[in-house]
Amino acid sequence: MTKSWPVMSLKEAEAQLCVPGSRFEIRKAVINGRELRTWASLPDNVAELAKQVRAKHGEREFLVLNDERVTYEGWFRAVSTLADHFVREGVRPGDRVAIAMRNLPEWPVVLFAATVCGAIAVPLNAWWTGEELGYALEQSGSTVLICDDERFERVTGGSPELAGRLKIIVSRSPRPGIVSLESIIGEVAGYGRLPDLPLPDVAMKPDDPLTIFYTSGTTGRPKGALGTHRNMLSGLVAMDFIGQRGALRRGEPISDLTPSVTLMTIPLFHVTGCAALLMSAFACGGKVVLMHKWNTIEAMGLIERERITSAGGVPTIAWQLIDSPERSRFDLSSLNYVPYGGAPAAPDLPFLIERELSAVPYNGWGMTETSGTITGHSAEDYMNRPDSCGPPLPVDDLRVVNEAGEPLPVGEIGELCVQGPQIVMGYWQNPQATEATFGDGWMRTGDLATLDEEGFCTIVGRSKDVIIRGGENIYAVEVENALFSHPAVTDAAVVALPHDRLGEEPGAMCLIAEGHSVSEDELKLWLRERLAAFKIPVVIRFHHEPLPRNPNGKVMKNEVRALLLSDAMQD
Repeated sequence: MTKSWPVMSLKEAEAQLCVPGSRFEIRKAVINGRELRTWASLPDNVAELAKQVRAKHGEREFLVLNDERVTYEGWFRAVSTLADHFVREGVRPGDRVAIAMRNLPEWPVVLFAATVCGAIAVPLNAWWTGEELGYALEQSGSTVLICDDERFERVTGGSPELAGRLKIIVSRSPRPGIVSLESIIGEVAGYGRLPDLPLPDVAMKPDDPLTIFYTSGTTGRPKGALGTHRNMLSGLVAMDFIGQRGALRRGEPISDLTPSVTLMTIPLFHVTGCAALLMSAFACGGKVVLMHKWNTIEAMGLIERERITSAGGVPTIAWQLIDSPERSRFDLSSLNYVPYGGAPAAPDLPFLIERELSAVPYNGWGMTETSGTITGHSAEDYMNRPDSCGPPLPVDDLRVVNEAGEPLPVGEIGELCVQGPQIVMGYWQNPQATEATFGDGWMRTGDLATLDEEGFCTIVGRSKDVIIRGGENIYAVEVENALFSHPAVTDAAVVALPHDRLGEEPGAMCLIAEGHSVSEDELKLWLRERLAAFKIPVVIRFHHEPLPRNPNGKVMKNEVRALLLSDAMQD
């Protein structure tokens, strides 16, 4: 770390980076009736992006899955061929085209083929049951579904009437009598030999609808967040800016954008995978290496073989790379960036990433409704504030408010509200929820947070994730961070358990690092040295595999609570 760090303030770094004519230039735009700041360099729509990327990076490798490899040129030809098919089959601007498949090379093809037609893409959670998929297809009003074979089985089995109303195209399926994706665009290996067709001639503005990403739905039915071209394309700039800002603060010059090689461990149906990581690859002509399912040994083999420069996702992945006893077998020297978010991280994790992996740690914050990244920091900024998720991007504004919606002073805990060009238009076909969340022009996130004098944001928990024990508020994330600080703990969740007199009391579940051991009493003693007595969990149980998470990386606390209550009944 540079001894004189930081050599300049955040505002000074932003002023240098955002000068007129630079790739980070900022201009004003009227978005949803409000004048906001936005990146000046963004293409107007995804069709413009596709053309720009093809012209600049056509021969570079874009997508890799096992032995399958696709260049940007091959990807573009597959997009234009499938888009031509959609138009001939009657897909029109505003129609909804659903995507339900694992991370496959054809996923980004379908996303762009649908949206360059002016249709709204609806990425669906590939982990959902047939009933859950059916709900989203019905609620979104999708008329076309592109899916893999497993999702086809779930949809047709879970909602046969709905399946009968959809035009379904199936990828990688041996079934007879279906319309296969391969019959339209061929096998992945042949994308580069497809005809060179023009994209459909469709007028699209920056703030036209582009996607419906469904929220994680940890409580109740998921809501469809209606995003725009501008929302998605803002991801072209975000991570580049955060890295350059950190470089300036350590005294390094602004550098050119160079191609990355990203290990895509996050599902593309999640905004982090799509709007943050996939867009970042488009920005630099980077390569995206796909995995069917996370496996630590397989991941390290891919890092060595493909010379991966960035790998992460959620903190658990970083821990598994660090803790793996097989790590010394692999050459991980190409890895220079370990980004993660979506869950609390132990304060010592960034230091371990730097020491054990010789890589730069990155942590940030965003939501489905923010189209990915709003705050972020890395390297020295992160290691000097390991509990923070960083300051906002210069196009965004944050504020913390009380229950009446009134702004709170620096350092006070309240609900985090966000305003910026990445915020979605609202919830699809849900005006009541849209008004409640976005009504005053600021998005109410439901996250509890503090802001410091420089604007660094620290997430304290969810507004619904406060445990009230006999009138005392306990923020679950505070107890989780204290558990994370123990060297044996790599994953932790704290939830409310019912109590007949106190109302609620905290319980915890932990995952212990390979090669470590610790008892419940030892962890409680550790916590007593760091927290007030009323915050100590009454029970700490140990899980023998990663805690249950949804595709957004968030711990499924309802499942954790059920596991703890089940254990209590057996005691």
